[in-house]
Amino acid sequence: MNQHSLITTLKSLRGNPRGTVYTEPIWGIPYNLYAPYVSIYMLALGLSDKQIGLIVSVSWGFQIFLALLSGVITDKLGRRRTTLIFDILSWSVPALVSALAQNFWYFLAAGVINSLWRVTHNSWTCLVVEDADPGQLVDIYTWIYIANIIVGFIAPLAAIFIGAFSLVPTMRGLYIFAAFMFTLKAILTYRMTEETRQGVVRMHETRHQGVFDILGEYRGVLNTLLHSPRTLYTAGILLVLGISSMISGSFWAIIVTEKLHVPARNLAYFPFVKSAIMLVFFFVVMPRIAKMHFKVPLVLGFLGYVLSQVLLVTAPVQGYFSLIISVFLEAVCFATVSPLVDQMVALSIEPKERARIQSIMYMGTILITSPFGWIAGTLSELNKSLPFILNIILFGVGAVLATLAGRASQKRPSAEALQA
Repeated sequence: MNQHSLITTLKSLRGNPRGTVYTEPIWGIPYNLYAPYVSIYMLALGLSDKQIGLIVSVSWGFQIFLALLSGVITDKLGRRRTTLIFDILSWSVPALVSALAQNFWYFLAAGVINSLWRVTHNSWTCLVVEDADPGQLVDIYTWIYIANIIVGFIAPLAAIFIGAFSLVPTMRGLYIFAAFMFTLKAILTYRMTEETRQGVVRMHETRHQGVFDILGEYRGVLNTLLHSPRTLYTAGILLVLGISSMISGSFWAIIVTEKLHVPARNLAYFPFVKSAIMLVFFFVVMPRIAKMHFKVPLVLGFLGYVLSQVLLVTAPVQGYFSLIISVFLEAVCFATVSPLVDQMVALSIEPKERARIQSIMYMGTILITSPFGWIAGTLSELNKSLPFILNIILFGVGAVLATLAGRASQKRPSAEALQA
């Protein structure tokens, strides 16, 4: 009996891909336990909606600055050491602060410190991809998504604990558990990986350079980025996904409850169903897609997203059938698009400047995405469907960018062409 290709890939992982993929659930388990209840935990300790919004805004402000610095830090300290230090700083420390929180200032401090995840996101991405087999990248990212989907199914356990011990004590306990698990994950990842070849080169090149000297070189890095059509198209796709994710995450529940009049108690079923669909799709369909050039599945994925949003905005009151089909399409399209885009990011960036190019891309994405929360909120006040009409436009742009990126990659006959 032939073994499933994803299982074969998981067993065959060695080196840094093994160390990063195998440890991912250790982060996902505690995060999925406390994440759904963070806002109501803050409210229970006396914070207002306005204060919660301020914490988010301040955190985003710090993320812009840290996204820019992430390339410098990753190059100077190395991918492996940066990931260890900033995993603990950005996740373990804020979890402990939140566990002890008494008022607004505790949560503000936790939010600011948590912004450091922008640094470890850059270094961890380099650690995953730089020495990996390019042919395994889609499977590697697929397993990362699978890991986070599977651990997401344990989230209802938190509701059981809250029912038994009440909200605040449960959240304090979950945050302490999270701090321990985040630290364990950081240490295990460090022990199971080694510095990448490019990381060693960049550490040597930057060891006598100051931070501002390295930042001064960003002009040349930006020029490289601007003259790389593949990377620009990929950055555009990341931007489309970032904005649409923000809109859906903030306003999906609003349109479903206030326009479609679906009872709030039924909302919890949809993420569960979505996760189950994605899990099946990853195992059944994604291995076949991974063997294809990214262009066709990516374009079809964005067109599927368009259809899902059309079904959402045209659904009748309590139109469960349209809503379920919309959720099904979103799940399938996410499972198709996300690993392919991650592969595109990995393969379209100039390897010698990966850390700094990623830092510029992440900073630009944050800067451009930030206003869309307010824009979508304004649109939603006018009409609950308008944010999702904006999504339809964005996904249409994504399909065009995927087409252009596919043409750009197919013009390159070298092995660097963006193929699975």
